[in-house]
Amino acid sequence: MSEEHYFSQEPKSPLKSKSIEIPVAGVLTQVTTASGTFSPQQLDVGTEVLIDQMNNLAQAGDLLDLGCGWGPIALNLARIQPTAKVWAVDINNRSIELTSKNADDLGLTNIFAALPEKVPEDLTFSQIWSNPPIRIGKKELHALLLNWLPRLESGGQAFLVVQKNLGSDSLQKWLTEELASSYEVSRHTSVKTYRVIKVTRIS
Repeated sequence: MSEEHYFSQEPKSPLKSKSIEIPVAGVLTQVTTASGTFSPQQLDVGTEVLIDQMNNLAQAGDLLDLGCGWGPIALNLARIQPTAKVWAVDINNRSIELTSKNADDLGLTNIFAALPEKVPEDLTFSQIWSNPPIRIGKKELHALLLNWLPRLESGGQAFLVVQKNLGSDSLQKWLTEELASSYEVSRHTSVKTYRVIKVTRIS
């Protein structure tokens, strides 16, 4: 599938829906995916690695799934922590529609799927969870992270999963240098060929 499809607001590929089974809060669950979104055939390994770290989930507050795709991260966040508001953000309209559908189908009323410009500008997050779109290019990726990471509240945390051969270590180094003394950046864990980078806002 062309990268243009899921990096664009309106995918040009014909809509082909598909039902797959993924774990949501440890329970195998049927969800809907579609062409023109990220990893429509199955749960991406990096996303699976990130979901496995949700024992670190905040107990309350607003949570952000940045680059939600068809919603696997948001669905897990919402089911594990039903008292939290989960904002599922993507530039891809098809992804937003699918995340909303999957949330409705699972009866999850605490997911708010939205394009970036629909998120209130003054909203801050207790946590950000993301399998970021590395393949959009370094400049665009850096701009994306610098737009959203400052929206962590004081003491808030971000968990970013990145494959080692796609630049996880260099991204961690860049984040450390760019965010300077206001944040703490560390490698939270390594699983298979993936790193989970943890960013904590300390001031």
